[in-house]
Formats: sequence, C-alpha cells, structure tokens
Amino acid sequence: MRILVDDVTGAELIDLLGSHLADMHEHSPEDSVHALDLDDLRKPEVTVWTLRDGDALAGCGALKELDPTHGEIKSMRTAPNFRRRGIGARMLTHLIAEARTRGYDRLSLETGTAEFFSPAHRLYEHHGFRFCPPFADYAEDPHSVFMTLPL
Repeated sequence: MRILVDDVTGAELIDLLGSHLADMHEHSPEDSVHALDLDDLRKPEVTVWTLRDGDALAGCGALKELDPTHGEIKSMRTAPNFRRRGIGARMLTHLIAEARTRGYDRLSLETGTAEFFSPAHRLYEHHGFRFCPPFADYAEDPHSVFMTLPL
C-alpha cells in the first residue's frame, strides 16, 4: 500500500468523496455538515492524500492548515471494500506524521455526534486525540464534537 498526494481530479476519488458527503448529510443536519466540497479540497491550504492498494483506491484523508501551528484533519474516508482493514488508522498515522513534519503544535478535527460516527471517535481516541471545545471558526453545536491532539 502507498499513500500519495492527490490533485482531487480522478473519478474514483471524486466518487468516494461524494459518498462521504452524502453520509455526512444523512447523519447530520445541513447546518452541522462541515465536510469540504471538491473546490475547497483543492485550495492551497489543503493537502489531500489517497491510500492505494495496487491500483485500487482504499481511502483518503486531508490536512488543512489553519495557521502555521495548527492543522485540521478533513475528509477521512475508507472505501467500502477496504473497511475494517486498518486503512483509517494508516491514513491517520500519516496525517499525524505530516502535521509534525510541518511543525504544527496541535492537530484538531470536527466530526458528528450520531452513532454513525462512533467508530471514528474510537479511532481518534486510540491515537491520542481528546475532546475539546470548538476551534478555529467552529461554534458549539449539539451535532458536532471537536477533538485535538497536542504534537
């Protein structure tokens, strides 16, 4: 398996991100969905990586620079046929390492509160993330939880 920077133009990744957005809208109210759309994922402050097993897309993740000391994880997603194979953990480990390489003091994220998001909560907690107050431009929201990892 290999992890590579992606330009977010390939159909396979666009489909995976489309299903990611669809799930976010299915499990959270419209005003509580903070997933980035394709245009936002292509902005200079965002880097997207794909994880591939041979030619098959296994997952993706993105890192958004909030400021020179603080990054945010965005668009973590595992392709359906690769679930429960450690893809999310592998991508998260990569994003944490990249945040350290960039010199960030902390890495944060926002995710939902519905049961659908429980596996994500467990993954992030397992890697040292802890619940925290809203950060950056986020506000308190009963449908969002915020987590951070000091680096």
